[in-house]
Order: sequence, then structure tokens, then C-alpha cells
Amino acid sequence: MIRSLSSLLAVLLLSSTAVSAAGADSAQDALKRFVDGVQTFEAHFEQTQTDDRHKVTARSSGLFLLARPPASAKTGVGRFRWAYEKPYEQLSICDGVKLWAFDPDLNQVTVRNARDALAGTPAALLSQRGGLSEAFVVQDGGSEGASNGDWRIVRLLPKAKDGDFKLIELTLDKVGAPQRMRFEDPIGGSSEVKFSAIKTNQKIDDAQFKFVPPKGTEVVDGDSPPKAGAATP
Repeated sequence: MIRSLSSLLAVLLLSSTAVSAAGADSAQDALKRFVDGVQTFEAHFEQTQTDDRHKVTARSSGLFLLARPPASAKTGVGRFRWAYEKPYEQLSICDGVKLWAFDPDLNQVTVRNARDALAGTPAALLSQRGGLSEAFVVQDGGSEGASNGDWRIVRLLPKAKDGDFKLIELTLDKVGAPQRMRFEDPIGGSSEVKFSAIKTNQKIDDAQFKFVPPKGTEVVDGDSPPKAGAATP
């Protein structure tokens, strides 16, 4: 769940897909600010997962950094660093070409072609050149409330019926930066990610998006098929 959610968040935030403003309502306006206005993003996050009975099953926190590709880029894959710090460390880094998933406890990193790793999921639709409205039904969820009246809630309902999530809900501030994201899966579970200490459109050191396996780390090629006779999990 952690990897699928982090991949979805990353693709969503890294999307350079244009959003049409034609006939836009407040939800479409908010999405346009989100897509066009947030080029880099840095924030701490707290993630809470619940089951179909609304019971909390997991809590985690860490740091998320991203640098979106420019609108003129030929690829929709940008760069990101998704670092879980608590309750245990886990790191995913996309350098724009490769996606590295590092588990310090196992001293193992799995590396894949970034585009291939993010392909084949409903989330990947967000990085294509078509509008978001081609992949989702966009609903306006209203404003956050009196104290945060500039925060707009946008609901995305995937048109694909076989996806990992049945609802993606974004809470965006007046410049389009995400303050909170909530995901509902088809079996009733949900995951909410809250961001804090947010910085947008500030320079991020390129080194944050590079991964060099520590000495002695096992490097697994996630794109290679299993060898004949090899055990399968």
C-alpha cells in the first residue's frame, strides 16, 4: 500500500498535463492552478490509513520533495524524493529516468525504469498529455471552511473501473498547492496525507533526486524477468 500510494502521489504531483479552462468551474480553476502553478514542492507529511470500519491501521510520516517537468517536456516524468522516516525508514527516489525503492532494513534497493514503473496504473493517466478530465470525473467539493475559505476541495473520480482507488480528494490552497490528499480504495479503506511546512517553487538541490546505493547494498533489477528455476515469492 505504501509504494502504490507514494507512486500515485508522485505521479499526481509530477503531472505536467494541461487542464482546460473552458467552461471551468471553481474545481477546474483550482486544478489549473495546481497543474500550472506548482513546479516544485517540499513538505513534511503525515499519513493515516484506515480500514473499511474506519479503524486506523497505520500511521507514518516523513518528507516529500518534487520537481515537476516543464510543460514543454517530452516526458511527463519528473523527479521526486518520498522519504518515510517513521515508524520505519523507506525511501523512493525518481531521478526522471529511474525509480529507486530502498529498504534500509533489508539493505536492498529495487531499481526500475521510471516510466515503466509508473505505467499500467490509473495514476499514470495523470502524466499523459490528455486533460485530467479525460481520466477523471471532476467534482467541486466546496471550500474548506470559514477559517480556510481559500482552500478548495476537488474530487477526482476515476473513469476506469478496475483501479486501485475509487476516489482521490485534493484540498488545494489559493495558489494550487496541496494541503491534504485523501484516497479511498474499492474495498472501503482509505488513506489521508496531510502536508505541513510547505514550500513551493523554491530551488531544490539536485542531489536530493539522486540515489547512490550504499556500499554492500543489494541492487535488484525490477525490470528483469525472474530467472528460470528461481523461487517466486
